[in-house]
Amino acid sequence: MKHSALIPRICLLSLCSAVLCGTACAEVRTMTLQQAVALALLQNPDVLLARLDEQKARDEITIVHDPFAPKIFAGSGAAYTYGYPSAIDGAAPSIAQARATMSLFNRPQHYLEAQAKESAHGAEFDTARRQEEVVYRVATLFLNIEQTTHSLEAAGRRIESLTRVRDLTGQRVAEGRELPLESKKATLAVLRAQQQLESLRLDLESGETSLALAVGLGAADRVQPAAAERPPVTIPDSEQASIEQALANSNELKSLQSSIDGKMLELKSHRSAWMPKVDLIAQYALFGKYNYADYFQKFQTNNAELGASIQFPLLVGHRSSAEAAQADADIAKFHIEAARTRERISADTRAAYNNLKRTEAAREVAHADLDVAREELTILLAQMDEGRVTLASVEAARATEDEKWLAYYETQRAAETARLNILRETGMLQASLK
Repeated sequence: MKHSALIPRICLLSLCSAVLCGTACAEVRTMTLQQAVALALLQNPDVLLARLDEQKARDEITIVHDPFAPKIFAGSGAAYTYGYPSAIDGAAPSIAQARATMSLFNRPQHYLEAQAKESAHGAEFDTARRQEEVVYRVATLFLNIEQTTHSLEAAGRRIESLTRVRDLTGQRVAEGRELPLESKKATLAVLRAQQQLESLRLDLESGETSLALAVGLGAADRVQPAAAERPPVTIPDSEQASIEQALANSNELKSLQSSIDGKMLELKSHRSAWMPKVDLIAQYALFGKYNYADYFQKFQTNNAELGASIQFPLLVGHRSSAEAAQADADIAKFHIEAARTRERISADTRAAYNNLKRTEAAREVAHADLDVAREELTILLAQMDEGRVTLASVEAARATEDEKWLAYYETQRAAETARLNILRETGMLQASLK
């Protein structure tokens, strides 16, 4: 193998080793979405496994091409003979001998080599599909962490407001202006908010660990999103345009088509079993006189042979026809699978657009609800300055506003995830996040 061909394999194996020992130095890293995607494409275990399968498929081409490569063998066939000098392993006894063989014409093997090349081509589509899945997982985890971080801030403000409400309510209960039940309700609201805050903290820790694993780091590492402005991703103009792009860019369909082409070549290989095969034969032997002097009138020390071995299959049996029938059945199966995949991609893309409409409508409602809560808080602040409402009412309104913020962040994340899903279906996600 050439030295240049060894370089990507060595790099790939080095990355695999880095992944396996990545837990030795745990740390917290801060990344942008583009940096996280780039790192995942470099060292995510799923991507590395797909690239190793792709490398194996390329090596299979060399293996199948082997009969067409010249082979030279050298050695000795020296032996003691008693009586007529019989052949040793197909060659006459000799002091030294060398043989060269090479297939010149072998139509079935030629088709198998073409099939191996097509399989390697299909492995590239499988790797690209695995990369798309990893990019989508990294992007959704990134958005989830961002949403959880914003929600934690809003939940912290909400606890502060509810705590002030609890304290003020306790004072009013002590003064006899509120029932003790109101104090219990205020305490319960604080406990619920604290439980929600703790749940968000656990979700954030789990999300950062999951993102670290997705980019190829260890389970003890954590990845935090960098505070950077990110332009909104753009999607195709219409649902129909998205479906057309999804069908045109689908690596799954391309992989299936590659499998069909590969099986067609295998079918041709089986059907060409009756064709002749031509091999190049070259041989040299250095004979010893003691083996031949008593049996041959003329002796020659150096002996060489160059020619072609031609084989005409006369009766090949039923195996080739049966294997051809199996390949034909596999082709039919791949066609059915391709048709089903095409319909599924269309349906999934249409469903992704419907989900985007649903999430964007929910985001608009949550935004309007937040605007109402903020305006109500503004009115209560003005009324408190006039002495018309209590501070407890204002703090309760603050807590309600923060609750609306939590709902808005959730709908915002759902809408962005829906847009990412459309880009994944259309095969444009990886390019959009570079």
